[in-house]
Amino acid sequence: MFSPNTSSWFISKVIWWRAAASIAWSVLLLLPTTAVFITLSKFSFLHPIQTISECLSLLMSASSVFSFILLSGVVIMVGFLILEYFTVIPTIACSKIALLGQLLHPRQVISSLAHCLMGMVVGWCCAVTVGQRYETLGYPGKSSDGQPQMYLNEYHLVFLLAGAFVGFSHSLLGVIHNMNYVCFQTVQQYKYLHFKGSLPLVLKCSTIQAFYSVRNFIIVYFFLGYIPKTWICKTLNLHLDSSVHPLDSISGLVDLSLLYHLWINASFLLFTWYITLLLFRIFVTEVYSFPVQSTFTDDSHLCLPKVLADKQPMISKFLALQDLSLLSKHSPLRRSEVFSLSQPGGHPHNWNTVSKECLALLADLTQRLVAYHETVATNGRAKSLSSGSERKSSSETSVTSGTEDLMSPRPTFLMRTPASVFTRSVAGGPHSPLTAPFTPDLDSPFASPVLRRLTAQVDQCSPWHGSVQSPHIMRRVPKLWSTSTESQVSSSSPPSPASVPSPKQEPAKPSFLGQFLQNRKEQVKMFMAKRVLIMYLFNKLPEASSQALFADSQAHIWALEALSYLVQASFTEDQFGVVQTTLPSILSSMLHLQEAVDRHFKLPHASSKPLRSTNSMEEFTYKTLRFALRATLKTAIYRITTTFGNHLNAVQMSAEHRKRLQQFLEFKE
Repeated sequence: MFSPNTSSWFISKVIWWRAAASIAWSVLLLLPTTAVFITLSKFSFLHPIQTISECLSLLMSASSVFSFILLSGVVIMVGFLILEYFTVIPTIACSKIALLGQLLHPRQVISSLAHCLMGMVVGWCCAVTVGQRYETLGYPGKSSDGQPQMYLNEYHLVFLLAGAFVGFSHSLLGVIHNMNYVCFQTVQQYKYLHFKGSLPLVLKCSTIQAFYSVRNFIIVYFFLGYIPKTWICKTLNLHLDSSVHPLDSISGLVDLSLLYHLWINASFLLFTWYITLLLFRIFVTEVYSFPVQSTFTDDSHLCLPKVLADKQPMISKFLALQDLSLLSKHSPLRRSEVFSLSQPGGHPHNWNTVSKECLALLADLTQRLVAYHETVATNGRAKSLSSGSERKSSSETSVTSGTEDLMSPRPTFLMRTPASVFTRSVAGGPHSPLTAPFTPDLDSPFASPVLRRLTAQVDQCSPWHGSVQSPHIMRRVPKLWSTSTESQVSSSSPPSPASVPSPKQEPAKPSFLGQFLQNRKEQVKMFMAKRVLIMYLFNKLPEASSQALFADSQAHIWALEALSYLVQASFTEDQFGVVQTTLPSILSSMLHLQEAVDRHFKLPHASSKPLRSTNSMEEFTYKTLRFALRATLKTAIYRITTTFGNHLNAVQMSAEHRKRLQQFLEFKE
């Protein structure tokens, strides 16, 4: 989450302290959770009083204290992993192969191994706490000839392997369900009330996921249980007791007591880890109030406009946008600081910085929506995007006039991927084809030959060069270079040497070996493209692509709310008229975005709401951000139009935007 080049003041003074507080509360809550776990694992309906006395004595024993210390260390380690891997912009895989790549990423492999090891430690602590037949890995006995030897306690081994399996599956589900995504709540609550309201959901998710994890572990152990059992026996010089039913058999696994204890242990493990995750989300997303302006120059980097202008870290950027949205709604005193002028000089630096960053966010999202629509809405037919220096013909301009209206104003740099809303690629100009998840990969072995031929560069000397791609242009080739009289003369007399173009140097032909390798490569591509499994892995997921396009839209929602509320408040609070200077740009940006969003929701998969899963700790909000953005955008425009009314007729804008704005003024949108 944090790179070494980020501004360290916010991380060291805010984020780390919040993370430390959440981990400390998780460790404190571990004590009552452990007491409940011991009670459930030891409880007997026939002897309730004896069960309570045994639980109290077990809580005071040395083994329980040592186990609690180990469990505290595991919780602290889980908290540090959450701090390292959390993000405010979810990473959404747009294909099956992309999701597989996320699961096999080296950082994710390290995280999965760490969770597997921590799960094994929790399994050992649970086995020691429950005691009885689960307490030790080996027990003494005698062989058939009367010699003493150590036998393997398979029940203890099953506890260890079940803990490792649950930890590993928890790590994989975290990637699939984007559990490292930290969502900001729409309704602000106190930390205690938020935790209290989420506790039943955590308990439900832990028990349900524990049930499925134990079920999957039993299936895996039934088929592959002999592998770890044989390895442990050879490594530790243990023996298998033939008088005991092996647990990798049907008779051994159909043990209700064993299944109950495995489910209780898995529920305890997941509950403690989910509590840590929940507390981290609550503490990190707590509202942070940035000062709008500072009296001292040394503290200028702590102010809201400066934090908004910084590119990293993302968490501070989001908290700054959240604070800007809240102050624009509820704080007249802080709004006056945004509208204030600098002394000396009398420049609205605060408003200029705030409006510039918000408008850059809106323009960036508009650019991505237009590019996505041009690629997806044409069913894979690529559209050629001309460079800024080339002039379009009249026929092309008449077709794509609506698209060009959406493309302006353009941001300086285009985002290359929606995984980050604030990092822009220097390599991508204002006409870069598309962001990474939505660009047709022409170098892919499964790219369509038709798409590759359509998007290929055309020779400038070819009659197909230019904006007009009609085959009838071949009949007009002589008229492109001469008049009718000149064509008659040229037909009767040979052309002059000056009029004959110089022969173009032909490119060198590839060698026989290079041509052979290229042919083999194309054959392999065509062969792989016909395989159903390969196409299943590489095909794009339209719903996921739309979600990835709006993955960072929480920042745009706050930007829209902040701009609209500040413009509304400026009608009565802006004494110097600093907002009216940028009102045309604000309205144009919002109307550009409104048109782009409307076009996006006309696509087949954009308007379908995904079903919510209630069996995991997955943050569901990123899947519906596009709907929240559309509602917020329309509300923001109505907020401005209802405040200014017919005064907006004096604002300079294009005829198309004025016509669209009139729909809002008449409440017809």
